[in-house]
Amino acid sequence: MKLTIDRAALLRSLSHVQSAVERRNTIPILANVLLRAEDGALAMTTTDMDLEINESVAATVQAPGATTAPAHTLHDIIRKMPDGSAIELAVDGSGNTMTVKAGRSTFKLSCLPVGDFPELGGHDMPVNFAMPAAELRALIDRTKFAMSTEETRYYLNGIYIHAGANGNLKVLRAVATDGHRLARFEMPLPDGADAMPGVIIPRKAVGELRKLLDEAADTIEIGLSQSKVRFAFDHIVMTSKLVDGTFPNYEQVIPTGNTKVVEVNPKLFSGAIDRVSTISDGKSRAVKIALNGKTMTLSANSPDSGSATEDLEVNGNDNMEIGFNARYLMDITSQISGDGCRMMLADAASPTIIQDTSDPSALYVLMPLRV
Repeated sequence: MKLTIDRAALLRSLSHVQSAVERRNTIPILANVLLRAEDGALAMTTTDMDLEINESVAATVQAPGATTAPAHTLHDIIRKMPDGSAIELAVDGSGNTMTVKAGRSTFKLSCLPVGDFPELGGHDMPVNFAMPAAELRALIDRTKFAMSTEETRYYLNGIYIHAGANGNLKVLRAVATDGHRLARFEMPLPDGADAMPGVIIPRKAVGELRKLLDEAADTIEIGLSQSKVRFAFDHIVMTSKLVDGTFPNYEQVIPTGNTKVVEVNPKLFSGAIDRVSTISDGKSRAVKIALNGKTMTLSANSPDSGSATEDLEVNGNDNMEIGFNARYLMDITSQISGDGCRMMLADAASPTIIQDTSDPSALYVLMPLRV
């Protein structure tokens, strides 16, 4: 294998694929990137056995072939090369060493056999549909913060996506929850997605996909089976195993009898929470909200730091007190881009619904704290 490639193009693609490689590996081949040069392109693949990222980039191929090289080391070498460099990659006759050249710099990297590199598969995807990149970004951003990080409840460690209905409208619905808060987002169901199974996309795959989507083209091709999901766009294909578990019936935790309604400016609300919670004590960062007609008072107390209060004008007529985790509340208010944040409450011990007054596609549920 021998090829020449532009440093900027190689670095951009390597930074995409190397993020799938775990820093600590007990299986040496999983620390490597599979490099395959043919037909005027260099294809790079990395995997951790659960997630696989493949990207192709244009190259001048003098001799086709394939090898595997240490992913993070190769990325660091290319990153430190001067801008505008032409990078030459060449594998010796034994296949055990790859030479990396640019200008007067020469590196020799140890290679492992291509046959040892595992394939995640995912070629047979019975459900296929496409959606705009902007919609997929919104779906992830509106829900990912509520994913659980507890390994004991692994079935919550991701975003649950399924086909549903809102009245007569078929929708694609995404849900994430960690037991303390829930985020639900829906959009019109894309053509071809009617037969999709309900799937849980793992937390790592969600994070890597979101980073790749920052540079994505207009349309994302999605393939689904019972055990895998594939996202394809531009010259990138990301395949991931799905979480093998059953997502709980989230509809049961969305309250239907919350009759106390208050509306507040989300930017002023978020800023007030941030300021008042500076005083909050402990991990819970508890903030108390007291509603008194047209006024909302946020307060926090700490035996060590003191106390803080701030008043906000609201649209409502109810009186009650309720406590929340300040960080959880700010995670939700930061997703509200309109001018109005609507809170629907029942009492101090029951979950609260929060929505953007101008965008009914997203709904958030937050459990209260005792304060």
